[in-house]
Amino acid sequence: MHVAITLLTILASFKWGDWKNWREYHASMLFISTGGLLYEYIVKEDTLWKFHPDFFYGHEMVVIIYALITMPISVFLFLSHFPSSWSKRIPYIVIWSVVYIIVELILYITGRISYQNGWKFEYSFIFDLVMFSVIALHQQKPGRAYLLSIIIITILINLFKIPFKF
Repeated sequence: MHVAITLLTILASFKWGDWKNWREYHASMLFISTGGLLYEYIVKEDTLWKFHPDFFYGHEMVVIIYALITMPISVFLFLSHFPSSWSKRIPYIVIWSVVYIIVELILYITGRISYQNGWKFEYSFIFDLVMFSVIALHQQKPGRAYLLSIIIITILINLFKIPFKF
C-alpha cells in the first residue's frame, strides 16, 4: 500500500505538477521532509502513529520513503495549483485534507497504520488541515511557518505526553 501511494504520487506529479516552476516550491518540499524526519528522530519509539510495512522493510523505511519522496511530491502538487484568491484557499486546503484523510483511512483499514499514545484517526483530519495551512504559510512567510511549527510540535508533545528525546 505504501509503495502504491508513493508511485501514484509520483505519477500524479508528472501529470499535474508545475515542473517548469518546481524551484519555487523546493524550500517548502524540504520543509516537509525535514519536519517529518525531525519528528521521527525526536519521538523515537513514542510516535503518535506507526506505519506497518508492505513487504520487506520496517517502519523506519516507510518513514524515509514518505519523508523523502511522497510528502515532498505531495507538497509540490499542492503548491503547483495553490489559488491566488483568498476565497479559494480554504476550500483548496480542505480538499487536500480530505484526500489525505481518505488515503489514511485506507491505510488504517488495511492495517498499514496504527495509532498510539492517545492519537486517534479523528485527529488526523485536523492535523492535515493544520499541516496544509502551515505549508501554504511557509511558501509565503517561511519564518512564521517555522515559528508556528515549533509551537504546534510543542503543544502536541505536551498534549500527548510524548517524551522529548535527543
